[in-house]
Amino acid sequence: MLLNTMTTTQPTGARQTSGGSPGDAASSPHARTWRSPLRHLGLALWAFSLLQGGEPVTIFAAASTSGVISELAMAFEKRTGVHIVTSFSATSILAKQIENGAPADIIVCADARWMDYLAERMLITVATRIDVLSNDLAVISPKGKGFPLRIEAGFPAQAAFPDRVAIGDPTNVPAGIYAKEACQRLGWWSWLEPRLVPAVDVRAALRLVELGEAACGIVYATDAISSPRVEVIATIPASLHQPVRYPFALTSTAGAGARAFLSYLCGDEARPVYEHAGFTVVK
Repeated sequence: MLLNTMTTTQPTGARQTSGGSPGDAASSPHARTWRSPLRHLGLALWAFSLLQGGEPVTIFAAASTSGVISELAMAFEKRTGVHIVTSFSATSILAKQIENGAPADIIVCADARWMDYLAERMLITVATRIDVLSNDLAVISPKGKGFPLRIEAGFPAQAAFPDRVAIGDPTNVPAGIYAKEACQRLGWWSWLEPRLVPAVDVRAALRLVELGEAACGIVYATDAISSPRVEVIATIPASLHQPVRYPFALTSTAGAGARAFLSYLCGDEARPVYEHAGFTVVK
């Protein structure tokens, strides 16, 4: 079966903290969006004919994209015969792994700052960088255990929130960084911080809520959609944090197969997969 031909790995020796997030800029002026030449499948289709039985392509991608990237990787494998190796984790961990020499051909970040970090170290091919997706933040609880909550400064959220709140580690996980920024703007951070259960990535935060180990959590809206075991209590307005953008790029060591796969990921054929999962495709 095709499912058995695709390898899913975790970065070797991945660390759970990265020593903080780089920079303060939420997006790069050099980042391109969906209407890039990469969206056209002409290059990819030309490459497909050259890639039958070619070298495997390794993609490092933010944990929140695991469902869509896995689905698209399987479709690409079926079409081309090129083996796709996937690795999903927190963007910060993946960026550090690439910096430390881990073999990757494509990187998908959940935060432009980490892509900037790699660009500054000449670890990506900057000309291939493209903003493909955006996302929202949601407050979730285990299914059937929601509570009244309004995301506004005057709401008595301190009394509403339970004692254990799962988020991605706000020192380095993009979802946690965005959540912290929103809570700071609301004036909630000082009382919320002691209640946090920081997780290695946003999917780990989701699992804590699914298992009832945290009474609520702040995750991406797409994570909430993906799980039948949680419910959305509230969506956090995008105006409270920097825009959630997912830049894609080739690494500086990527081969021809990676270029074709990146073109496929940025093409019109991938759009319905992203939208079905709840992502917004960047225009």
